[in-house]
Amino acid sequence: MGAVPVSEALRRLSEDPGFWTGATSPPPHPDAATGPLPQENRAPAELRVSLPVTAGYGLVLEIDLVAGERTLGLRAPASSEPIQLGWTGTGRPYPAALRWWELDLCARVIALEDPTLPHPGLVVALLSPFAPATPDDDPAEIAAVRAAAYRALRRDAPPTPPAGPETAGPETAGPEQDPLPIFADDRWWPRPQPQHPPRVLDEATVSALAAPADVHLEVRGGRRFPRAELADLVRRAAERLSGHARDDCYAAARPLARNIAGTGDLRPVPRLLAALTEAGCDHPTVLDALSEPLVDLEACWMVETLAGAEPGSLLRRHLWARPG
Repeated sequence: MGAVPVSEALRRLSEDPGFWTGATSPPPHPDAATGPLPQENRAPAELRVSLPVTAGYGLVLEIDLVAGERTLGLRAPASSEPIQLGWTGTGRPYPAALRWWELDLCARVIALEDPTLPHPGLVVALLSPFAPATPDDDPAEIAAVRAAAYRALRRDAPPTPPAGPETAGPETAGPEQDPLPIFADDRWWPRPQPQHPPRVLDEATVSALAAPADVHLEVRGGRRFPRAELADLVRRAAERLSGHARDDCYAAARPLARNIAGTGDLRPVPRLLAALTEAGCDHPTVLDALSEPLVDLEACWMVETLAGAEPGSLLRRHLWARPG
């Protein structure tokens, strides 16, 4: 199981605010009066999202947009089909199929294996309803990570066409001298149409989605719950995460990473990035997480990883240190 790029169907769904809020209508069924829609215009009725983690293990989310059902499964190395972890339908609570730290761990490893799925991002946004907070969790930490994941959802922004001759590029350049008044009209040099904002969800929606759920269904005690397989996945994911930081190219930067993790001060992160670059680190996930524009939560988990610190320890220290 290697890296699997986000499918076009999932990309389109993830750019629809209604998909996250539950306001999206199910795909219409074609009838004899209208005939079937062209393939490129059809919304998928069902979608399977496969997220390889490590050592042949992965998480699989199956979405039925017509029935309003979502099923989270675990794929083990010896199984051809995922084993169900939890299921929910319209009006039903999400099952507590994963502990929060298990999801966070898997999302980190997925980001290391697949740079197109940075953390926190799409993986947390899709799967966090299956990992509600427990009394042992820090609600502020979970809310912060979930909010960052929803804020990370972006629409593809097409290049903005030039507004007129004064901003045109070499291939579309207008006249070199001022045009006659009639040719300066927008009918001759049309201005670009306003685009949708790149962020999918506004701040009010992000806050509502990131708030911890009060009601959840405990399923981990069930007879058919794959406890042994999930425990093996978690063990192997933890080994993968800790082993990543032992790469030789991180050795010179490790003391600085440990200092940042111990103080909670992210201001030296640019120095950490420079040290990694000088040491020959070229892992895109590592470099992107520490690059400008800096996303605090991305930087936190990467510094924790490089420092060999407990996952979430720097994030909690950073949240406590922030004003307000």
